[in-house]
Amino acid sequence: MTLSLFDQFSSPTMLGVPLMALALLLPWLLWMKPCTRWLNNRFLSLQNWFLNNFMKQIFLPMNLKGHKWAVLFSSLMLFLITLNMLGLLPYTFTPTTQLSLNMAFAVPIWLSTVIIGLRNQPTHALGHLLPEGTPTLLIPVLIIIETISLFIRPLALGVRLTANLTAGHLLIQLISTGAYVMASMMPTIAVLTSILLLLLTILEVAVAMIQAYVFVLLLSLYLQENI
Repeated sequence: MTLSLFDQFSSPTMLGVPLMALALLLPWLLWMKPCTRWLNNRFLSLQNWFLNNFMKQIFLPMNLKGHKWAVLFSSLMLFLITLNMLGLLPYTFTPTTQLSLNMAFAVPIWLSTVIIGLRNQPTHALGHLLPEGTPTLLIPVLIIIETISLFIRPLALGVRLTANLTAGHLLIQLISTGAYVMASMMPTIAVLTSILLLLLTILEVAVAMIQAYVFVLLLSLYLQENI
C-alpha cells in the first residue's frame, strides 16, 4: 500500500527515457504570447491583468535596482503555478513534488541575491549576522546561528513547496480510494466522502497558487535585504 501511494511521485519514463524534461517544457506552450493586434482576447487580457497585479505586490517595496528581476520572478511565478495546477489533473505528474527540482529553483536565485549583497554593500550584508547591542559572550554563538539560518533559507523554500504539494496529493489519493471502496458497501458515506474530496480539490487548487506565490515572495524578500 505504501509503495502504491508514493508511486505517483516517481519520475515518469517511456521506453526507459525519463519524461521530466517534457513535463517541464509543457507549461510554456499553454501561456499565450503578446501579439501586435489592436484587441486582445479575454485570456490574454486576464493574463496581463494577473501579471500587472503580481508585479505591483512584489516590487512596490523595492527600489529601482530590484525591478531588473521582474522578468525572472514573473516567469518563475507563472511556471510554478502552471506546474502545480497541471499536477492536479488525473494521470499527470507534478515535477514540483521533487525536492531536487525545487532546490534547483531556490538555490541559484538565493545565492545570487547573497552575492549581490556582499558585492554592493558588504558591511550591511555581514551586519545581518550580528544584531546591534549583542553581549560580547554571545557574539560567536549568534554569528554561528545566523549563518546557519542564512544557509537554511533555500532548503526551507524547497521543503515548503515539496511538503505542501506532496501532502495534498496524498490526501486526495487516500480520500478518493476510500470513496471508491465504500461506494458499494456504504453509498451514503461514499457520497459524503466524495463531497469532502471535491472541497479538498478546491483547497488544493488554492494551495497550488498560494505556494507558488509564497515561493517567489520569499525570494523577493531575500533580494530586498541585499539591495
